[in-house]
Amino acid sequence: MESRSHALMAGFFTLALIVLTTVFALWLGRDRIQRTPYMIATKESVAGLNLQGSVRYKGIKVGNVTDIDFDDRTPGQILLKIDILPDTPVTPSTYATLAYQGVTGIAYVQLDDDIKAAPPPLKKLDGLLLIPLRPGTIQNLEQRGMAILLQTEELGKRLNTLLDPANEKSLVTAVDNISRAALAWQTLPAKLDPILSQFPALIEQSKSSVGAFRTLSQDASKMVNNYSALATKLQASDGPLVKLTLAAEQISNGVTHEVLPGINTLSREASSSMRSLNRAAETINQRPQSILFGNIETPPGPGEAGFVAPQ
Repeated sequence: MESRSHALMAGFFTLALIVLTTVFALWLGRDRIQRTPYMIATKESVAGLNLQGSVRYKGIKVGNVTDIDFDDRTPGQILLKIDILPDTPVTPSTYATLAYQGVTGIAYVQLDDDIKAAPPPLKKLDGLLLIPLRPGTIQNLEQRGMAILLQTEELGKRLNTLLDPANEKSLVTAVDNISRAALAWQTLPAKLDPILSQFPALIEQSKSSVGAFRTLSQDASKMVNNYSALATKLQASDGPLVKLTLAAEQISNGVTHEVLPGINTLSREASSSMRSLNRAAETINQRPQSILFGNIETPPGPGEAGFVAPQ
């Protein structure tokens, strides 16, 4: 009995020691730093990311992934909850990507800022600020790789269509036509030699034509200069045009002030002479004897000097 009691005491002591050691280790390893929770929502694959995965801001570890779960409200969407240090500079331009450590394939969340554009304010999901997740380097490579594979597949289909037996005859005909065109092109220089040999004479004629045109241009320039000088002389203040204008004005003034008044006076005198001649002709017509005996004086009428009333 005594040996069993010692063994029982040793077992209790061992268990107590293990419990105390575990509690002490937990107390030493507990994190007393207060962290700020954020949410990340994505429909992309998060392969390689585990709970307690690292969260880094520009390569510096600032927190951990505390939860990975599906979004019950949006099918296919994954929610990542992260806790990061409160002094991490998270702004509306902050975004997250998935990066991988070396060749191990272990993923972590990489935070960065996009200062090129002015992003909208951060949204909230379940009361936590929502940081957008963008495709990382691996995702971009996968997308570009798929695009390259699709283009390669399309290129292979087109090559198969091009090399189809139905198109083989057309390709042979096209190659044959190209060969004939090449042979015809080889004979073209021999045909062009006579034409090319005439180019020097044609160039000389062109030079002569250019010289003649240049001389004509110089003569035309001289003629234009002479015309300009003539126009300047004619339009000068003492030029012929001004003198001609002054002479015309003087003639117009002479006609207006001298000739026209004389013509008017002569016209009036001619009118008076015609009236006198008409009266003389009328008197002769009525009394032809007046030519011999002269005019008989008309006796004075009443009220005139020498008037005598009849008895």
